[in-house]
Amino acid sequence: MSLLPELRYPTVTEVVSAARALAAQRPGLCTLRQVGVSRAGRPLHLLSVGRARPAVLVVAGAHANEPTGGPTLLALAERVVHERALRADTSWHFLLCADPDGASLHVTPAPRSLFDYHLGFFRPAGPEQPEWSPAVLPPDRLPPETRALTGVIDELRPYLQATLHGTDLGGSWVQLTKDLPGLAEPFAKSAAELNIPVETGASDAAGWPASGPGVHVMPAPGAGAAYPSMPDDARHSTWHHIHRYGGLTAVVEVPMWASDLVDDPVPHPAPAAAMRRLSGRLVRDALEVERVLTEVLPRLDGADGPLLRASRWALELVPGLAADWAHTVPVDNTRAYIGSVDAFARRLPLRAAAMLLRVLQETDDRAAPDLERLVASWSSSFERRFRARWVPLEHQIEHQSRTVVAAALHARDRAA
Repeated sequence: MSLLPELRYPTVTEVVSAARALAAQRPGLCTLRQVGVSRAGRPLHLLSVGRARPAVLVVAGAHANEPTGGPTLLALAERVVHERALRADTSWHFLLCADPDGASLHVTPAPRSLFDYHLGFFRPAGPEQPEWSPAVLPPDRLPPETRALTGVIDELRPYLQATLHGTDLGGSWVQLTKDLPGLAEPFAKSAAELNIPVETGASDAAGWPASGPGVHVMPAPGAGAAYPSMPDDARHSTWHHIHRYGGLTAVVEVPMWASDLVDDPVPHPAPAAAMRRLSGRLVRDALEVERVLTEVLPRLDGADGPLLRASRWALELVPGLAADWAHTVPVDNTRAYIGSVDAFARRLPLRAAAMLLRVLQETDDRAAPDLERLVASWSSSFERRFRARWVPLEHQIEHQSRTVVAAALHARDRAA
């Protein structure tokens, strides 16, 4: 990580500065240019290495609360510069941050605990997320960040788009929009070497076919959704935009804190009952946040800001999702899948509470202390239940980098 002065999650400004320095060091090989602006007028930058027509696009920062992507992108760029074989017949392009506005609101450069992480938490409402907005908005209302991303895809026509994501607690997994036979082996090897669990039953990929442990392939458009109540569908996101050029997208997820509960392939003894129980807890936790929100809304002045919009959006997802869990047969009967759903059921109201806490700390000091105690209690319970262990940042970066390179090599063979 020679591009960064210290090993921590960098700000967008630091990522851009490091990319600019790399481009200045290798002007014949690297270029840095602006490809758009955010809703708040922040620039969107693309770093390119090489000039070959076959292209790989790497996207970081699509979700503000998943900070590993920035340093991983810099590590990948430096690796491509120094390893000629990776760019012999492929150019690499790095969108430094797809949502700089969101990144400015998520403030946890070096979290020491899940509570610390949530004190600075921000994740935009679905319609404001660059990759997700096409799944919930009509084309004429897409945010400029989404239009910039699809514009880069239209220009480059890459055979692979690798988008760098993460989770606060759990394991690592990959979501593919088309299968890449052979990727599961290097992915699993890297995870094992770095002591990162593989999330074999990721709730994000419920019901999807798997080409190997932790490597999930999205069903074709038109197939039934595992959770019918969810307002978005990954198959309508920017991940599928690349298909019009014959390419595919690999979404690479890596955890900040690891839990072996999401890497247990043993059948669960009572999965349907467990899903109903998790559904009930999700509703109860969400109602606690809803009660605070209902109490304070009349006291808040002005229009909804991004934190409040995001908190309300997270709570709006709860009733339908809880009903789906309570009334459907689990698509995966393993302990790993139940553990992944358990983590998601704890995560959703906790995130809503954390963002609401930040709003009230600035505007309503009567409700903030109680909400802070709630966030602290839930964060601590989350860590204990899942026996969380911190994944060293260098391991997060190394595993995500290795997986992207392996996906690029397999996708290049597939394209050839």
